[in-house]
Amino acid sequence: MSPLVRRAAIAVSVGALLSGAALVNAQANESPGTAPDTRTTEVEPNAESLKEAAEATGRFMGTAIADGRLGDSTYTGIASSEFSSVTAENVMKWDAIQPQRGQFNLEPANRLMDFAAANAQQVWGHTLVWHSQLPGWVSNGGFGADELDGIIQDHISTVVGEYAGEIAYWDVVNEVFEDDGSLRQSVFLNTLGDGYIADAFRYAEAADPSAKLCINDYSTEHTNAKSDALYDLVSGMLDQGVPVDCVGFQMHLILDQYSASDIQSNLQRFADLGVEVVITELDIRMDMPSDDGKLAAQATQYADVVGVCVAVNGCAGVTIWGFGDADSWVPGTFPGQGAALPWDENYQPKPAYDGILQGFGAA
Repeated sequence: MSPLVRRAAIAVSVGALLSGAALVNAQANESPGTAPDTRTTEVEPNAESLKEAAEATGRFMGTAIADGRLGDSTYTGIASSEFSSVTAENVMKWDAIQPQRGQFNLEPANRLMDFAAANAQQVWGHTLVWHSQLPGWVSNGGFGADELDGIIQDHISTVVGEYAGEIAYWDVVNEVFEDDGSLRQSVFLNTLGDGYIADAFRYAEAADPSAKLCINDYSTEHTNAKSDALYDLVSGMLDQGVPVDCVGFQMHLILDQYSASDIQSNLQRFADLGVEVVITELDIRMDMPSDDGKLAAQATQYADVVGVCVAVNGCAGVTIWGFGDADSWVPGTFPGQGAALPWDENYQPKPAYDGILQGFGAA
């Protein structure tokens, strides 16, 4: 699909999503510190898909897309019918898209873009500057500050510029904090200092002023040292005029280890800064094997978390990190845990699917 055709299709899909998001943004700008009910749109009582339920609240419902699954008709059938937003799981990360200096591999990313355009979905770009999944030529290049800054600027301007007008949101910087709230040691911080974060946003805005630019991290959904540090960083950048449009909360949760009320108040304080907040990588893992009781509890907890987004002024949407357990990153990273997603390993919906519908107020 040519970029011009793709852009026309994406413009239609993003326009539809933004019309719903306008309500969310308007409510977010009413009066700081207040939390009026965001469930003021007419909710479809019998939504036929997750995206339909989300759109009834003025929000989007997204999923991460695995490039290797785009030839699987079962996978693409669910991905196209249930979600209004798609995130690049891996194909836009630095090691995939610029494996060698100056050599950009756009074909996998273009497959995602074409899939989204064909299905009238918005695209969430993930991610521009991250300490992980870096090619060795960046992480071990031994560059001085000026050269590394130029490399970052070139990477962002090339990748963001390639898809200018086509990608609705970008994770500009990803996971810049340690769990204790200190800045994560990385080649970027160690060479450039903390100014690289604000500069990355400036470079992204220059490459595509129409995209919404986000900072994304994990274990920041509750009020803790890490979320406090993130809040201070975002607040400080906004005061400096840095173009931060949204904050992404990954929410890789563990069954029974969450507080919906604390998540809600934490997300609301970020939204009160005037930025969008988004649940960007939601999954809820459990100790294996799963059973009916665990799956029922998981459904309730998906409903609670999605309901938080509906209740928070300025929460633009929810993205789950994949949708079928067959594709989940969890078992490979957390041995003995799994069953984290709303579809099982055979792409059959689990109780969590209904939980998401209920979180959006549908049945």
